[in-house]
Formats: sequence, structure tokens, C-alpha cells
Amino acid sequence: MSTPQGGWQQQFSEPTRHYPAVPPPSEDPQATVAGAKLWSGGFGTAVVAALAALVGILLVRGVLGVHILSPDEAGAYGDASTTTYAFGAFAVAILATGLLHLMLLLMPRPMSFFNWIMILATLVAVLIPFTVVADLESQIATAAINLVIGVCITSLLNSISAIATRAPGAPVR
Repeated sequence: MSTPQGGWQQQFSEPTRHYPAVPPPSEDPQATVAGAKLWSGGFGTAVVAALAALVGILLVRGVLGVHILSPDEAGAYGDASTTTYAFGAFAVAILATGLLHLMLLLMPRPMSFFNWIMILATLVAVLIPFTVVADLESQIATAAINLVIGVCITSLLNSISAIATRAPGAPVR
């Protein structure tokens, strides 16, 4: 290996190189939350949760023949309790969006807390059907529908939170 014959002096003639100044730290060390993105995603999550409840009930009552939420004569859709169940899933998703927004604004590591809260709330929803007097197949079907709704809400809001939050100093998406 030979040493270079020239060019070193012109590259390193300055003893010190000048680098641009480091930008000052952001005034707000908190991540910013795009409320419109979060709430529009939360509304979409609520629609998905309501439809998941409806599909679950139609599957269980119409295809599998397990009678949940209404008497046998009510048909595959059931009665007004089916609609109430779907609206309840919608409301739970809206409440979860509000909780997520509050946590994103106020808590350290908000997603860790949010995930734990949602996992435990989903487990409560899965266990509640087993505390009432009903056929075992109805209890299992209701618990399965509640599990699907809980997983839908938790996973979708996790995705939305990643899109709706921005680290301090990060460019706007």
C-alpha cells in the first residue's frame, strides 16, 4: 500500500471544520396529538366494532343456531337487543378513543397503560357471560363475540395512535 502523493494539504488546510449549530430543543417535550386523525380513526373503529358485533350475532344465531340475546322465535337477527348490543360496541369504542386521547396527552408511556386497560377490560367482557344463568353454548358464543370486539377496538386504536401522534420535533405527516 502506498501513501498518497498529493492532495492532502488542500483537503485539510483548515484546522477546524465549521458545522451548523444544533437547533434549540423543542419548547414542548411532549408528543403532539392530531385530534382530528385520532377521533376520525376512533369513529371508524366504532363502526367496525358495531359491525363485528352484528356479524358475530348473525353468525352465532343464523349459522350456528345458538340463541343469544333473544328468544328462539326472533330469527337470525334477534330483536332490539341485537341493535342495542351493536350500539353498545360502538359506544365502547368511542369511550376507548376518549380514554386513549386523554392518556396520550397526560401520561408517560400511554400505550403501555392503554393496552393493559383494554386487555383487562376485554377479559372482563369475556368473563361476564359466565356469571349469568344461561346455556353454556350461549355463554361461550357471547364471550367469543366480546373477545372479537375487544381485539378489534384495541388493535385498531393502537394503529391509529401511531398515526395520530408525533414525537417532539418530528415533521408533520
